[in-house]
Amino acid sequence: MEQLTTLDAGFLEAEDSDPHVSLAIGAVAVLAGPMPDFDSLAADLADRIRAVPRFRQVLHTQPLDLGAPRWADDDAFDVFHHVRRAALPRPGDDEALFRWVAEVMERRLDRERPLWECWVVDGLVHHRWAILMKVHHCIADGVAATRLLTQLADDRGGEIFGTGIHPARPRRSASRLPALPLNPIDWVSLAWRTSRGVTSAATQVVQGALELVDGLLRPAAASSLTGPVTDMRRFAAVEVSLSDVERIGARFGVTVNDVALAAITDSYRTMLLQRGESLAPNSLRTLVPVSVRSSDATGKTDNRVSVMLPYLPVDKADPVEQLKKVHARLTKAKGSGQRQAGNVLLAAANALPFPLTAWTVRALTRLPQRGIVTLATNVPGPRRRIRIAGREVVRLLPVPPLALQLRTGIAILSYADHLAFGIIGDYDAAPDVEEIAGGIRRAITRLTGLASGHWRSTPVGTLALVQGG
Repeated sequence: MEQLTTLDAGFLEAEDSDPHVSLAIGAVAVLAGPMPDFDSLAADLADRIRAVPRFRQVLHTQPLDLGAPRWADDDAFDVFHHVRRAALPRPGDDEALFRWVAEVMERRLDRERPLWECWVVDGLVHHRWAILMKVHHCIADGVAATRLLTQLADDRGGEIFGTGIHPARPRRSASRLPALPLNPIDWVSLAWRTSRGVTSAATQVVQGALELVDGLLRPAAASSLTGPVTDMRRFAAVEVSLSDVERIGARFGVTVNDVALAAITDSYRTMLLQRGESLAPNSLRTLVPVSVRSSDATGKTDNRVSVMLPYLPVDKADPVEQLKKVHARLTKAKGSGQRQAGNVLLAAANALPFPLTAWTVRALTRLPQRGIVTLATNVPGPRRRIRIAGREVVRLLPVPPLALQLRTGIAILSYADHLAFGIIGDYDAAPDVEEIAGGIRRAITRLTGLASGHWRSTPVGTLALVQGG
């Protein structure tokens, strides 16, 4: 039986610490209709799902957490306990779809069975239908979950945007170690350079660890975005043109992820102002997961992530200044060792006795935390459009979880020529998730206009149309 890592098990502990939390992640694939016969579709999906070992396994926990939970084959496994059918009420528009997605995602998965569900839902507008894949976070991170989703595709997936990802600390093979100099006198120089490199790397990890601890312990500005949550959710999503995002990145010398986070920054700024809240430089410290998955581990079903904790500049009104601040802060965070420190800390935790780490995670997740205000995670999706049961997937929308007293969270997923933002929120504390989605769209539209020269920033941070542009 395969044992869960400390990080994998941590998602179970975080879920157990709050009865109102479900730590499942999801993705909604909207397909061009009409929907095939459900029985034949379910049988086809079942065959593909059986090919994923983790989907046929159940968790075995140890009494008193004396050992880490283990995966074991489920002797009573029945795939049709997990492949289910639903239908949207009329008119079957986005509002109805998003409401249904929120209701499915807010319910916890049954730990007596393999921790996943696959929902087939009919009744969408324009003769469309959808598949919602729901997987517990202890099984997979965003990259691995995307891989699992593409296993349902007719061509069993394809190349995804993250195919060439590299770990935060690439391991150097023996063949790549520096050659030993022939002259023994040069050995001292080599030893000095090597020790300096090791010391520099260690210093970077220590600095990154200190920044992570500071980010977790230093309270952010008071915000309605953190606090207790209910067991009900709201969901909204928005899609933007990936070519527009890339054009913005090329114009201002930033990455796609920078542009996405800048759009999120501007949307949160608008929402917080509408809520009547004051904005400060420390108003929106954001948990940004970072993949440390090497290319040779792309097919592994587990969690391989570290984190960064940047402040998103909601105190800045000008969209270009927001974008430049996001880029500068992400660059600084990447260079500070936060990713490496998170990776090292997780590796060290795996070496500790599991009862100690389980107790620590459970205790920490039950404490009220005020350092992190929201979540923004970016996941690479399929490069080209995929087909399931002969039908084209026309939309692919991510669904993040809520935990740690965060009342909103955003997942970003690239699919073919679009970038999709999925926003989850507590039903009572975040009734404005649709406004967050709308704010992201407006922010990308404005940045696209600025990148093309059709708009310009004014001294007070507003935008004006360039006459004749």
